Amino acid sequence: MIRTLAIAAAFGMFCVSAAAAPSSPDPNFPGQAEFHDLYKELIETNTTVSAGSCTRAASQMATHLRSAGYPDSDLQLLIPPNRPQDGNLIAVLHGSDPKAKAILLLAHIDVVEAKREDWRRDPFNLVEEKGYFYARGASDDKAMAASFTDAMIRYRKEGFRPRRNIKLALTCGEETPDTFNGASWLMATHRADMDAAFALNEGAGGRLDGDKRVYLGIQAGEKVYQDYTLEVTNPGGHSSRPIRDNAIYHLAGGLSKIGLYDFPAHLNEATRLHFERMSPILGDGLGADMKAALAQPTPPAAVVAIARDPGYNSMMRTTCVATMVSAGHALNALPQRATANVNCRILPGEAPEAIMAQLAKVMDDPAIKISMAGAKSPVSPPPPLTPQIIGPAETVAGQLWPGVPLVPAMSTGATDGRFLTAGGVPTYGLSGLFGESDGGGVHGLNERIGVRSLYEGREYLYRVVKLYADAAS
Repeated sequence: MIRTLAIAAAFGMFCVSAAAAPSSPDPNFPGQAEFHDLYKELIETNTTVSAGSCTRAASQMATHLRSAGYPDSDLQLLIPPNRPQDGNLIAVLHGSDPKAKAILLLAHIDVVEAKREDWRRDPFNLVEEKGYFYARGASDDKAMAASFTDAMIRYRKEGFRPRRNIKLALTCGEETPDTFNGASWLMATHRADMDAAFALNEGAGGRLDGDKRVYLGIQAGEKVYQDYTLEVTNPGGHSSRPIRDNAIYHLAGGLSKIGLYDFPAHLNEATRLHFERMSPILGDGLGADMKAALAQPTPPAAVVAIARDPGYNSMMRTTCVATMVSAGHALNALPQRATANVNCRILPGEAPEAIMAQLAKVMDDPAIKISMAGAKSPVSPPPPLTPQIIGPAETVAGQLWPGVPLVPAMSTGATDGRFLTAGGVPTYGLSGLFGESDGGGVHGLNERIGVRSLYEGREYLYRVVKLYADAAS
């Protein structure tokens, strides 16, 4: 998952290092051993952009599906021209109602780079230690990719024929979208194959406090990722004759103003539902502030109190922050150029052009030129959290984890869902995977996922997709 924090509540975590014997399959969840082998194969296939091959991993998953009985006509290995290692897989389980739009299961199979010398274990060798699986991609996003593939295999072997088609899309490039992004490419070049009533994707999991399951998340909508370049140019001169018209001073002044500025707070449907359901969980203090924030208009005092938590502040408003600065050309010369990158995470529905104009207004310095860096990110309103979406998610959660609430949220980061939602396929984050508040080393060192969490998440997705696929509307 690229730059993603779906829900920002903080709970404790603990570290594990002692080795333990591999877990035994749970008889309550059939096919667990076979799933482990599929997951292990996917994990141990390197899919980094530098040295890996998504095409190989996609081909391996296609082989598993073919062995389960899927004909070649229902399997497509789609490889972009000039990028032979960045293959994507689309598979279809046909439903009984040709008029019913499909459900799409979306997961990326590429992973972030991992250096063996930095890890305690080989990042491309699945290791189980004291209740955790360790590997690059153990969670992000091969847990869901393996679970979705396994579910498609189980459906086929069972002879399950849903009302609507179930489509599986395993894509490449989510972690390196500036190089290539499979979901975006598929939406542009194979739109009919990606068409669906809605999609399930990464973007939300469950939160653990020790062994206790605190809540299960469902994500609707994502903030828009956009970078802006600030630039100041100047004739420069000798450093022995300084003047106030200095490129670095102009840039520093503008950045300082941005650092002190807060965009207005706006609570969308997902954030309101998040506050509503989290307030009794958190109780007095932050929980009470969330409850107060639900009043309309939103009380400013409640916003100020909630905003003390950086994660929740980001859920309520667009945020912009300086991330890189470059200036000057010589130690003994006045700077001729000073540049900075400002990274913004924009609330759904707010235009990147409007945010750029507001940044220029905040800086109030004509010497600072501002421009959009890279391609403009797609913009779309959050998909609605209807009873048809919430109902099955809550039903299956109640079966597996009685009493654990389902808590909606808006993602403050970005996933491939931004391309699908903007392209007309509403996309929701729903994984059934529980983890600690530290993120489990995703994108960092020693990435991990709980063994129990993985196996329960696999069962959750298998059951909930069945309900969605058989729903009347």
